[in-house]
Amino acid sequence: MEPDFFMDDTRLKKERAKARKIRNSQWWKRKRANGICHYCGLKFLPAELTMDHLIPLVRGGRSEKFNLVPCCKNCNSQKQQMLPWEWDVYLDRLKP
Repeated sequence: MEPDFFMDDTRLKKERAKARKIRNSQWWKRKRANGICHYCGLKFLPAELTMDHLIPLVRGGRSEKFNLVPCCKNCNSQKQQMLPWEWDVYLDRLKP
């Protein structure tokens, strides 16, 4: 049996639709305007930043402002479905 915090397809579709709506909002445009990736801290053009859920939707996260951060495509791809603490552990393992 799947734990309760994992989303079923219906809830997942609803949260993704909310994220698309937020992506078009002034709040999101202001959030990514400084062009800084939440994870690596590097500067990008705002249009190059993607929206990431700190707690991924498939892990029970929601499309709410407190859970959304701008990040570069590289970090977003590497993070995949990791939780924030898992991402920190992953980065620590990459350090020499």
